[in-house]
Amino acid sequence: MVLRPSNPQQAVRAITALAALGVHHVELAWRADPAWVGECRELIQAFPGLRLGAASLCSAAALEDARSAGFSYAVSPVLDRDLVEQAGPDLVLVPGVMTPTEVHQARAWGCALVKLFPAAPLGASYWRRLVPPLGTSLPFCIAAGGLAAGDVLPWLEAGVDAVALGSSLRVSEASELDGEGPLRSLVASLTARSA
Repeated sequence: MVLRPSNPQQAVRAITALAALGVHHVELAWRADPAWVGECRELIQAFPGLRLGAASLCSAAALEDARSAGFSYAVSPVLDRDLVEQAGPDLVLVPGVMTPTEVHQARAWGCALVKLFPAAPLGASYWRRLVPPLGTSLPFCIAAGGLAAGDVLPWLEAGVDAVALGSSLRVSEASELDGEGPLRSLVASLTARSA
C-alpha cells in the first residue's frame, strides 16, 4: 500500500487500519517538507511490526531523507543508476521499470526488486509477455501505478510477485474497517489463495 497522508494523524489512522487488515508493507510518499523525516521516523518507531518504506523518490535528496528517517527500503518510479548506487547495502531501492531494456538494466545493476510502473495502462498480461524474452532470474516484480483492489488477483495470476495499491486507496476507506469494503474482501481473497 502506498499512502499520501496529509498529516501524521491521518497516517497513523491509515497504517493502524491497514495493519488490522493484515497488510505488512506500507509505503509513505516522500514530500519536500522539512517535517517529513521526523514524522516518518516517529511512524517507523510506532509500528515496529510493519515494514514501512519511502515512496516516490526521484532525487538524491529524497533518498537521503528516506535514509535519515530510518526506512529499510525506498521505491522510485524511475530507473536511475545514481540512485541505485547511492542506496547502497543499507537501504534497498526498488526502481521503477517499464520496458524490457529497463528490466534488463535493473537486473544487470543487481536490483533484486523492481516496480513495474505505471502498471494499469500496460494491462495484467504485460509482465507475462515480457518474461519469456528476458529469460530466468528476473527481479522480484511489484506492479504499481493506477491499480485498485480488484486488480490485485489478475496481476498476481499474470505472474507478478506483488501488487502495490496507492492512488486508488483513499485513507478514509482504510480507516473504515466495518463492513465488507474492497480492502477487507481483497485480504480475504489473498488469504484463501495462499491457504
